[in-house]
Amino acid sequence: MGKPEILNSDQGSQFTSPIFIKVLKDNEIKISMDGKGRALDNIYIERFWRSLKYEYIYLNPPKGGIDLLKGVRKYIDFYNNERRNESLNYQTPNDYFY
Repeated sequence: MGKPEILNSDQGSQFTSPIFIKVLKDNEIKISMDGKGRALDNIYIERFWRSLKYEYIYLNPPKGGIDLLKGVRKYIDFYNNERRNESLNYQTPNDYFY
């Protein structure tokens, strides 16, 4: 696996610590931080991670890293192509956006 080009985070102390920032800079990873008090900026991705955990991972505990990777890929395909979303007028994300 490669490294990300950009890492987005909030301004929590763990993400603003000099040690963490140095690791990112040493690995030429661009830093993107949400503004202070912008907790709602991440609501969509937080909801996705919650769905992934409750609808897949907790029901199918992985037996290791490879199993987890395969399962997450399978769930993302399901989420984008089969799972209907109330906020998208009961369409799948791919149907709604494409």
